[in-house]
Amino acid sequence: MKSPLAPGIRFVTSFSRDGWYRGSILLLTFLFYTAYHLSRKPISIVKSQLHRNCSELVPPAGLNVSDNDTWCDWVPFDQGNYKALFGILDNCFLVAYAIGMFFSGIFGERLPLRYYLSFGMLMSGLFTCLFGLGYYWEVHSLLFYAFIQVMNGLMQTTGWPAVVACVGNWFGKGKRGFIMGVWNSHTSVGNILGSLIAGAYVSSAWGMSFIVPGLIIAATGVICFFFLVEKPEDVNCSPQHSVSAAAVPDPKRMCECRRRPEFTQSGRQLGETEPLLQNLRSTEGMSNGSLATESVEVAEEHAEAISFVGALCIPGVVEFSLCLLFAKLVSYTFLYWLPLYISNVVHFHAKEAGDLSTLFDVGGIVGGILAGLVSDYTGGRATTCCVMLLLAAPMLFLYNDIGRRSLGTTIGMLLLCGGLVNGPYALITTAVSADLGTHESLRGNSRALSTVTAIIDGTGSIGAALGPLLAGLISPTGWNNVFYMLICADALACLFLSRLVYKEAQCYSWRKQCQCPSEHH
Repeated sequence: MKSPLAPGIRFVTSFSRDGWYRGSILLLTFLFYTAYHLSRKPISIVKSQLHRNCSELVPPAGLNVSDNDTWCDWVPFDQGNYKALFGILDNCFLVAYAIGMFFSGIFGERLPLRYYLSFGMLMSGLFTCLFGLGYYWEVHSLLFYAFIQVMNGLMQTTGWPAVVACVGNWFGKGKRGFIMGVWNSHTSVGNILGSLIAGAYVSSAWGMSFIVPGLIIAATGVICFFFLVEKPEDVNCSPQHSVSAAAVPDPKRMCECRRRPEFTQSGRQLGETEPLLQNLRSTEGMSNGSLATESVEVAEEHAEAISFVGALCIPGVVEFSLCLLFAKLVSYTFLYWLPLYISNVVHFHAKEAGDLSTLFDVGGIVGGILAGLVSDYTGGRATTCCVMLLLAAPMLFLYNDIGRRSLGTTIGMLLLCGGLVNGPYALITTAVSADLGTHESLRGNSRALSTVTAIIDGTGSIGAALGPLLAGLISPTGWNNVFYMLICADALACLFLSRLVYKEAQCYSWRKQCQCPSEHH
């Protein structure tokens, strides 16, 4: 009697060769961008160590501290303007990141992604380590740390457009919001790991809080060089470019809103194995609202990458970019200032504040997945973002008001605020960017995704630069004013989405009569 295959072997053989490659690409790109965010986090953890309340510490033997209440601080952050200096460091990174991002998408579409990502991660690792080496070299020059932040910001721009484009080459359109919501948790996972790693060294030798993450991202750059496969065709996997459709609805009966690119022009949902960058060009043959029976021809990919201005002309790119500017302003203010806020207001030590701040990112993971699921089900990307942003504003006010009352309240509010703040941010930078990068107006141009992603994330990065800078300038007047600024930013983010929300509401209410397809119908 022939024995059955072992369970493990049955599991392995249940996946096709294409499936294994797609799974490995998803895992690798997740690992890569986790490393990018892991290396960004240490600065927020180390801030509370560079400037401390020295009166609570025991000075070393032989040190006269009678007239020196900053003996434990790291020069030049030992002065009363230390918050402004921290803001300068944050801004050096974020402004360089914002400017570099607009060019990164252009390079990402014209250079091999494997080389581009490997170079970016190796250089990011180098500059992250150099910041930490300032501790061992006893560097006390603000110019040195500012220069390191600028260079690191430029190198970090290699990550996002490249990993999104790589995933776009391998994965299909079906349930894009959910898949990318789960995949986008690399942002929060990287923040959490970065906080824990930096927190493990911050009290003893803060230089290692940078050196260890720097070595980790450099190691992932080596992995990228040896294992990343940019396109399915490179390993003889099926790109599945041929899809036919039997009928096209009468455009006179369609909604005024754009037809969602997750569907073919017959309203049939594309499968998960169909390429993300595939679009269809229909032949017209409608009369009196009848359905055409002519087949739809697959559009050929353009040989040239889309221009910057051409990407801006895609409907929805400007609105979502401006929305992300203010959404990312809020998210990055928390990223860079939350540990210091917890340390100053709740009076936790540096390591405890860093560990507690990771709860904001845990909530962000849940928020990103939930945003993707809801937007897949309703078909309303803009509406989902707008609702979460509207809910985030009062939650931020409540967190500042009651979040410090007890440890349980602090934990609950951090999780809730993290989900509502990072949910829209995650949805826009992933599923929305992919939707717009494969918009039907592109006529099958598969080389637009990286540029569209860079424009959206680059505009958002302007807000990411403004948020920590404004927090550094406003926080001396009181933390309440910082939270008022964040609430106003959420309101402005909603305002820029209002036109798209209105069009989605029209599409939803007219769906039956105008045949606007929905995934749950």
